[in-house]
Amino acid sequence: MVDPSQVPTKKLANGDTIPTLGLGTFGSDNYTADQIAQAVYQAAQVGYRHLDCAEVYGNEGEIGESIAKLLREGIQRDDLWVTSKVWNDHHSDVRSACENSLMNLHLDYLDSYLVHWPFPNFHPSGCDVDERNPDAKPYIHEQYMATWRQMEGIKEEGLVRHIGTSNMTVPKMRLLLRDCDVRPSINQLELHPYFQQQELFDFLIAEDILPIGFSPIGSPSRPERDRTPEDTHDTEDPVIVAIADRLNVHPAIICIMWAVQNGQATVPFSVKGHQFEATIDSVCAEPLTQEDMQAIAEIDKNCRLIKGQVFLWKENQPWRDLWDENGTIAQ
Repeated sequence: MVDPSQVPTKKLANGDTIPTLGLGTFGSDNYTADQIAQAVYQAAQVGYRHLDCAEVYGNEGEIGESIAKLLREGIQRDDLWVTSKVWNDHHSDVRSACENSLMNLHLDYLDSYLVHWPFPNFHPSGCDVDERNPDAKPYIHEQYMATWRQMEGIKEEGLVRHIGTSNMTVPKMRLLLRDCDVRPSINQLELHPYFQQQELFDFLIAEDILPIGFSPIGSPSRPERDRTPEDTHDTEDPVIVAIADRLNVHPAIICIMWAVQNGQATVPFSVKGHQFEATIDSVCAEPLTQEDMQAIAEIDKNCRLIKGQVFLWKENQPWRDLWDENGTIAQ
């Protein structure tokens, strides 16, 4: 077991600290809610104190049972950092979604609550990437700000300590920062050695918004429906493999060490004890060298794996439209 106080932390804009290593809880259709809840309990036993949850993952009730057990057994609530996220079909009723997550997680407050996607578009669970919601819309800033005002409200009420965003872009973040009363503390984004998002990452750091990277090892267990022929595999890169061989660890560990040293928090998913034990050990161990970090910086392939095709609003539309790569967005 690692002493949780030894896990590196990052400081948020208001001075609060968050463990740089968290446990993701999205099972990618491959694991049951009970398996993930058990992983949460086991991970806490070996030193994890940061849990990344979401309403849409469909397992907050089971995870809540694990959290309740951990609190009964002596872990202090103030030592946990628990995140949840409002799903797309609740953008118009953020408070009830937040209250539902609190009830399921057996908590009185959340440490951070994020807008999961900047679109109100949603889809059936497990649907194919070609599925299109007939009511889907592009990003509409006025609507997003209506959702954000509700986020500001639940923070004011004390239901959440920090509010934040996820799956955003620089243009969308600029609009939000222009118009918000309460700035986001956190932005979650896909980050791994083959997709380093340097422009967005640098923008967030400059604005004192903590980047939290998901899919830090390239999401090898993501559903088949989310895979495309051009996808790459970070853990097979010769640079990553060579460093892993030198340190006698799995290449996935190098990806996570890179993430923590790169200046972000990261939330890898695992239900296997030996994996999350090795992960927490690695972030508390001797860091990668500057030469290692520079070598990894140079292998970026700009390969987005979580493309979000199901949130598109037109037929035969390129997924890059979701990420503001093909034109302007609504002001």
